[in-house]
Amino acid sequence: MSDNQAAMGGSIALSSPTEVDSKARKALWGAAIGYAMDGFDLLILGFMLRSISADLQLTQGQAASLVTATLVGAVLGGIGFGMLSDRIGRVRVLTWTIVLFAVFTGLCALAQGYWDLLIYRTIAGLGLGGEFGIGMALVAEAWPASKRARASSYVGLGWQVGVLAAAIATPILLPTIGWRGMFAIGILPAVAAYFIRHSLHEPEVFVARSKDRPKESALRLLVKDWDTTKLSLGMVVLCSVQNFGYYGVMIWLPNYLATRFGFALTQSAVWTSVTIAGMAVGIYAFGHIADRIGRRPAFFGYMLGAAVMVIVYSRLTDPFQLLIAGAVMGFFVNGMLGGYGALISELFPTAARATAQNVLFNIGRGVGGFGPLVVGTIAAAYSFEMAIALLATLYVLDILAMWFLIPERRGAELA
Repeated sequence: MSDNQAAMGGSIALSSPTEVDSKARKALWGAAIGYAMDGFDLLILGFMLRSISADLQLTQGQAASLVTATLVGAVLGGIGFGMLSDRIGRVRVLTWTIVLFAVFTGLCALAQGYWDLLIYRTIAGLGLGGEFGIGMALVAEAWPASKRARASSYVGLGWQVGVLAAAIATPILLPTIGWRGMFAIGILPAVAAYFIRHSLHEPEVFVARSKDRPKESALRLLVKDWDTTKLSLGMVVLCSVQNFGYYGVMIWLPNYLATRFGFALTQSAVWTSVTIAGMAVGIYAFGHIADRIGRRPAFFGYMLGAAVMVIVYSRLTDPFQLLIAGAVMGFFVNGMLGGYGALISELFPTAARATAQNVLFNIGRGVGGFGPLVVGTIAAAYSFEMAIALLATLYVLDILAMWFLIPERRGAELA
């Protein structure tokens, strides 16, 4: 056992499962469904803001605050439910988050005004925020070490499926059932939660570790000493850059190119679908690559690819080239999402694993939320090339953080 393993786990690591059994598959489905709901919910909310504003007579600021409230709730829920999951169990708390999310999403259909809708969205966000980290921890603990990265990438694919489902379903259903009907659909995950709860089992490593759980809080374990603090800092940088690049590229860049060149393609359903497809392939491939050659080489390759593709994409002017390059750029920019679940699970002990997943990734998501604003501001104040150089430079920072702060843990047993 390495010094790092001793520092993180405090005792001998337990053996991972040796094969992918029915428990592992059920854990994967439960986690992926939860993450798909995240992507579906956030995207349909954006699609429905105009209709909601018209019916409830909301100002532009009030409409935007519904998205902000959801994200704030997600951050708080991620921290709270992550700590609770590390304390009392993955399956039970994952079920609670899904039910909380589903019930309050359904209540949004009954909203009579701004304030009650804001409350419903905030509480729904609490449940939404807890699902990612808990699901990732559950899957990492249930799958064999040799297949851990690909399992986490499959969970990451859940988000892409949810986003794609929202992009397809909303234009079809919204004119027919309205925004209240769309929110009512959100009740369905509560039904799924019942079956998920009764088919999943707590991973053996969690059950064993709960017998000698540290006295410190899960949050405290993320900064318990300098070595652990470096791991947390490194993951915050990685998650921040990934989210900053994702939001900066996917939200700001298409709008900018459409304005600059008049390319309606960059804002069309075709461009979105092709780019999402590229992201999905990137996420899927990342897990297999990371399991085969290691976490660090996989991240290095994707970071370098993202930096290069952002620059290449910014210099294209042909619509067809933009379509194809969008998929390739999406492959690298968001493909790294497939690796965070496994990497964080291997770096932090069972007593803080779900907390680490939720806290570190949500900090990155919070930082990444400023991506479109920062990139757009730089482009307006200086130049388009300067904004692109910023994005490319961020991936260089990503490489440095991985090189100096994050060790290789491929095949490591969970502490």
